[in-house]
Amino acid sequence: MSQQLQSTKQPGYQNHAFTTNGKRILVVEDDPDISHLLEIHLQDNAFKVDVVNNGIDGLNRASNHSYALIVLDLMLPGLDGLEVCRLLRSQSITVPILMLTAKSSELDRVLGLELGADDYLTKPFSIRELQARVKAILRRANIAANQVTANQDEIIESQSLVIDVSGRKVFIDKQSVELTAKEFDLLLHFARNPGRVFSRGQLLDQVWGYSHSGYEHTVNSHINRLRKKIEKSPEQSQYIKTVWGVGYRFSER
Repeated sequence: MSQQLQSTKQPGYQNHAFTTNGKRILVVEDDPDISHLLEIHLQDNAFKVDVVNNGIDGLNRASNHSYALIVLDLMLPGLDGLEVCRLLRSQSITVPILMLTAKSSELDRVLGLELGADDYLTKPFSIRELQARVKAILRRANIAANQVTANQDEIIESQSLVIDVSGRKVFIDKQSVELTAKEFDLLLHFARNPGRVFSRGQLLDQVWGYSHSGYEHTVNSHINRLRKKIEKSPEQSQYIKTVWGVGYRFSER
């Protein structure tokens, strides 16, 4: 068994109830030990799992089949995970992507998020944490889909910022702004709650769907990138305000 991934499944261990309804997940991982463990434990949660071991096959599968989630390794033969992610997003394929990386470099993680990955896990990690992340991503995707259905014509405006909720489009001074899926979710959460202060932990729980201690830097990196895209001066934020010692709030319209 690979030493990079350790199973937490013990005799008598019971998975928490979670309705997957046979959702299909694509695993793109070239380490056979890791991919086999991922397949087994995701199937334990009633997911249907397809496994490929290189970036080219992963891109082809994701481009031509419907998946609820892609678990994508960073280091792959053929095409690396960053390039697969970039190409999928360039095709407007919005399926959630959970990126796996053995690298400790913050740059690799930031690049993955900027190219459109929804979340990442750094190896080694536990199966239980993987399962929690997968469920959280799918739960958030389901909530977002329901919100779009319930708010087909919702438009949010704040100064020169316009958010087309159903179209998942953002405009500043009538100019389109390209956001990743998670950047859009974060901005929408702020905009729907103007003036309310959120801690990093609250944003992690309410936007990402989990509250693991130690991952607050994920919130920071997303807010920093979001500010660069929507603020005229990120140092003097017009929309996303820092409340020192507490968290962040969105300006009141």
